[in-house]
Order: sequence, then C-alpha cells, then structure tokens
Amino acid sequence: MIGVIADDVTGATDVAVALRRGGLRTVLYFATPPPGEISPEETGPSEYEAAVIALKTRTIEPSAAVAQSLAALDWLRRRGAGQIYLKFCSTFDSTSAGNIGPVLDALADALDVPMVAMTPSSPEHGRTQYQGYLFVGNVLLSESHMRDHPLTPMTDSYLPRVLAGQSAHRAGVVPLREVRDGPAAVQRRLAELRTESFRYALVDAVDQGDLATAGQALATEPLVAGAAGLAGGLAAATAGSETAPEADTVDMSGTAVVLAGSCSARTLAQLKAMIDAGRPAYRLDALADPDPESLAAGALDWFSGLPGGVGAPLIYSSLEPSRLRLVQQALGRERSATIMETAIGLVARTLVSRHGVTRVIAAGGETSGAVVKALGVTGGLIGAEAARGVPWIFAPGVTLLLKSGNFGEADLLLNASAQQPDSR
Repeated sequence: MIGVIADDVTGATDVAVALRRGGLRTVLYFATPPPGEISPEETGPSEYEAAVIALKTRTIEPSAAVAQSLAALDWLRRRGAGQIYLKFCSTFDSTSAGNIGPVLDALADALDVPMVAMTPSSPEHGRTQYQGYLFVGNVLLSESHMRDHPLTPMTDSYLPRVLAGQSAHRAGVVPLREVRDGPAAVQRRLAELRTESFRYALVDAVDQGDLATAGQALATEPLVAGAAGLAGGLAAATAGSETAPEADTVDMSGTAVVLAGSCSARTLAQLKAMIDAGRPAYRLDALADPDPESLAAGALDWFSGLPGGVGAPLIYSSLEPSRLRLVQQALGRERSATIMETAIGLVARTLVSRHGVTRVIAAGGETSGAVVKALGVTGGLIGAEAARGVPWIFAPGVTLLLKSGNFGEADLLLNASAQQPDSR
C-alpha cells in the first residue's frame, strides 16, 4: 500500500484522485485516525491500495508540522504502507522556514532513507520543472501570481535553493535529458547524487510522459515526495494499469452551499461566475465585524431568509490582493485568517446540522480544512472528479467537494453546486 501524507486538505484530495485515476483503490482520512481506527467505512486497509492522510501543516510552526507528519507516518506504517509519499503543492508552497524541508528531513531520518527524489511538476495544471526551476504556465514561479501569495509568497524559482533554505542537506537535480533517457537513467543519476552526499533530488518533468518515467524509476523507493502528478506516475507503475477502479455510487441530491476563502485569481473568477449567474452571495467582512461567531451568525440569518428556488448560495471571504492586504494590515495576517476560518467552520457546521445541507463545496485549502474540522468528518471514499484533481468525497451524512484555490474552470463552483453529478 502507498501511504500519503498531505500538507493540506485540498492537496490530499488532489493526490487521492490521482492515485485512484492511476488504478489504485484509495481512501482518504482527514487528520491521522486514532490508533484503533481502520477506515471511515470501517473497512480494513487491506481492501485499499492507497491511503491518504490530510494534515494541515503547510504554514504552521515547523516543529508542529514535523510532529504531526511523524504521527501520520507511524499510523500508515502500522497499517502496512510499504511506500510513503509526502504530498506538497505543485507551486512548492512554503515559508522561508519550511515546512517541506523540515518534514522531509524528519521522515527521511525516521525511515533511514539516504536519498529522497521529488518533483512538484503537474503539467495538467501548468506546473513544470526544468533544470531545477519551477514554471507556472509560461513564467517562472517567482514571476507568477504566487509571488504575492498572502501566506506563502514564492519569490525564488530555483527549487534546490528554496529547499536549501529549509534543510541543512543538499539538493541536486535530475535533468530532463536524463529523464528522457528512461527510468534506468533516472536511477543512475540518483545513485550519482547519493555518492556526492546529496540527500534530495529534484526530478525535471515537463509532460505526463516524464512523470510516468519518474514513477517507474521510483516505484520501489521507500520515501518519495511531490505534487499529485508524480503520485499518479507511481500509481500507474504500481497498479500496472491506468484504469481507475469503480467508485461507490452515492446519492448526490440535496441542498448545496458554496463556502469560499481562497483569494487566488482562479477562485475569484469562479465566484464572479456564480454572482453573475444570479446566485445569492454573502461576504464575510472581518473589518466590519472581527468576531467570528457574530460573522457566522450574520451569514446564517441571511441564509435562513433566502427564498426557495434561488439556487445554491455562496458564502465567502475571498478578496482581491489589494483589499486583502488592507484587512491583513488592520487585523494581522494570522488573526484575520483565524477569524475567517473559524467563521466559515461555524457556518458549515450549522448548515449541515440544522439547515439540511447535504452537499458542501469549499474553495481554498485553509477553508476546506476549516470545513472538514468543523463538520467532524474523519474521512471518505474518493469518487468522480468535478474538475481535474477535484473529486467528490463521500463521507457519512455529507458529500464534499474540496477545491484548491487554483483548480477548476471558471464555472466549476456554479456547476458543482447546481448539478446532480453521476457518481462513478
């Protein structure tokens, strides 16, 4: 079994669906389960070929991220995981202190692994690595929208240098020309890097074929890291097939709501599409009311007053960068984030428990984490994708769609909250 440790909730759903798409039956857990818990469906892990644990460690203190990741590692190994995969974002989201480097250091030490290969490449989402540099579309990472990310601004595109700021160990590159020579060439380059005392190797990949090659080369490595793209390559190499297993059919009917906190350009476009289509929308304004309970109460009163037949509503805190900076300057970055996440969590819990909402669509990694925590959802089965890398998740009592900020076309939230998807 492949055991995955993901550093945020939407990243976990992204990698889980990549594993399922690659041919592995996959189960997803929100946080490390208690020692005696097997799966959200009370089914033994032997029935699954991949298990994903969604943590929320991307921007917390490195020591806390390490502790949570090691706990997840212990649980996965006790359940029979033979390969561990650390999932991080395809834009290598991290602060100057981590947490990719500190967590990788700890996992490699725990597994006594001398070399860890990785790549954030996800060509289907426009993320590619070449000569160790990460590109977003046609521009370097440092010239993309990620340069101004409110929590993890990425101002350096050369990944060995980024990783060097987070770890005392050296990072080298497996260049594209060697990847194109096949899995054996990748393995030879990794062996060379090991002899030169490099602990980390960033593997170039600019298309799906490169990721398939990397997956074959790394199929027997005890510890691998990267975005969902490489995980899909590993799954295909492990399963020997690119045919996804059938997912359980679940009734997707019922009342839906969209909860959004991501401030990415893609999510802002998706919110505009909902509003332009006439969907009712309510904005959580922390400057006007910095009390999360009061903010949530206002949104719930608004929801209760909506007339029937208006379509699934939108409750959001998302702002364009200039307005977001004003909020962060007034309230502080961490405080403003905590206010919004707490308020959205309270809204989600009340809508499901008291207002009959059965389908929750969340936009943004931190928002999704807050929703899952507030609902007390421990995990679920991975179903069909509403967009590439955005699967429906079937949990007891609620169906979830947890969208990374940058994922999906402009009409994703509009369609996902209106349609009755055929789950397969």
